[in-house]
Amino acid sequence: MAQRLLVVEDSKAIAKVIEQLAKALGFEVTVAYNLAEVESLLQGGASFFAATVDYALPDATDGEAIACVLSHGIQAVVLTGKMDELTRQKILSQPVIDYIPKENSQAFLYLKRILHWQRTNQENGILVVDDSLSARNHIVELLKRRNFSVYVASDGVKALEVLEQHPDIKMVITDLEMPNMDGIELTNEIRKRYTRDRLAVIGISGASNGIHSARFIKNGADDFLRKPFCPEEFYCRITQNIENLNNIKQIQRAANTDYLTDLPNRRAFIQFSQSKIPQYVEQNTAFCLAMLDIDYFKKINDTYGHEAGDNVLKMVALYMRKHLPGAMIARLGGEEFAVLLTGVDDDQLYARLDDLRRELSLAQLSYENHQISLTVSIGVVFNSDDKLAAQMNAADQALYNAKENGRNQIVVSGQED
Repeated sequence: MAQRLLVVEDSKAIAKVIEQLAKALGFEVTVAYNLAEVESLLQGGASFFAATVDYALPDATDGEAIACVLSHGIQAVVLTGKMDELTRQKILSQPVIDYIPKENSQAFLYLKRILHWQRTNQENGILVVDDSLSARNHIVELLKRRNFSVYVASDGVKALEVLEQHPDIKMVITDLEMPNMDGIELTNEIRKRYTRDRLAVIGISGASNGIHSARFIKNGADDFLRKPFCPEEFYCRITQNIENLNNIKQIQRAANTDYLTDLPNRRAFIQFSQSKIPQYVEQNTAFCLAMLDIDYFKKINDTYGHEAGDNVLKMVALYMRKHLPGAMIARLGGEEFAVLLTGVDDDQLYARLDDLRRELSLAQLSYENHQISLTVSIGVVFNSDDKLAAQMNAADQALYNAKENGRNQIVVSGQED
């Protein structure tokens, strides 16, 4: 069900712009053009995830609509054409998400970012570390306005324990002066355990000595804030660091994902397998590495066209996900796939691969008005403690033998004869 956004705006043109960008984010939008309409909606029991509120309305010229919306427990972003300091302070004295001056088109792009993060910030955990309860509660309150999942610790030692317990934490905000382990020591310990692309650290301090910001950065922090800080700067720095982490995650995903099938690519398969196979060997876990190739794939492309071939690759990927849950499945290139699979024993692993092979041989893959049949050949090596490259070569040779022996079959490395 779509979340509902209340747009309070007397300008129909601006209301339309906000409505369009909110709908693009998946919101269901209700527009109110004055305070009377807002009161009527809210008194009638309408509920909203959030609201954008124009500071000055025809029947509420001094921000009265803000208090009305907030009194109903609705998070609010304030848009204002007034830029004076008194108005700014009046807005920020209330628990609003943020305020945005209506200066130019950038205002609406910023609003879109805020609304996007309000919907998704719950996925981002932030740990607040401060021995002062009041300071800790202040930061927690600011973060909860932005819908972050918030955790707390009173010193660095407890913070490390919380980090181990909650892998969804993406950021640590730590004070400098704390007992047991201070913020600098904590930052240093964090960087021994978590890389910058996994966890961001923001140091804070009320000390007037400017050297502390440099000390935090040199010990692995990503940013620094001096107390007391204004909410605007706080939110800008938090959002920027969270966005940086998500941008890195998207880049990493693009670098490790096959663009066509959305499976991991060769690079991701090799990195994963090099990490996991030694663990399987050490723990005596039954596993196999298999190479799978679509038989006569060139004929499919020649007969039905390359778009049909692309569709076949996508469907084969879907079948592999369905029949091999929990396996590492990758497209190596062209029509060749790789699988790293664990199980109870060799017989079970073989049976799972053969079930996949059989299901694909019986399938009729639809493309436009065509029903496309196909088979696959599989080469597999079981429980090898050889290096990954040697295992992949062995499985590839077994795959070649499966092709030579008539296709649509599994050949186990070392049992070709």
